[in-house]
Amino acid sequence: MVLFFLVILIGLPLIEIYFLIQVGSEIGALPTIGLSILTAVIGTLLVRHQGFSVLLRVREMLDRGEAPALAMLDGALLLMAGFFLLLPGFLTDSIGFLLLIPPLRGWVIGRSIDLVPVSRQPPGGRGEHPRIIEGDYRRDD
Repeated sequence: MVLFFLVILIGLPLIEIYFLIQVGSEIGALPTIGLSILTAVIGTLLVRHQGFSVLLRVREMLDRGEAPALAMLDGALLLMAGFFLLLPGFLTDSIGFLLLIPPLRGWVIGRSIDLVPVSRQPPGGRGEHPRIIEGDYRRDD
């Protein structure tokens, strides 16, 4: 796991530098910088718009008494998309714009839920009822 993060921390910036150099050699340095700033601005506006819709969805679910777990995961992926869009570079911008696609976010959430093990036992153990522990307490002030 440490190796994975090391590769990400070293490899991702190197890939971004490579792409920035390649694009800069084709269209020039100033247009490349402008394009990077433009993608950050457009991405920020899109994340803000979609973030408000997720916030409204969470609020509606809470008003109905439902747990907004999936909507919160959707919001977390939007936060990641915003982070990727603010980082300078075309690879991270591509990842950020991909995370702005709602069906793709739904797919990622579905995949992440399938990876989490779910216990099929009731909370108290093997029986049908939860385990209750009785006792007394005293508060000393």
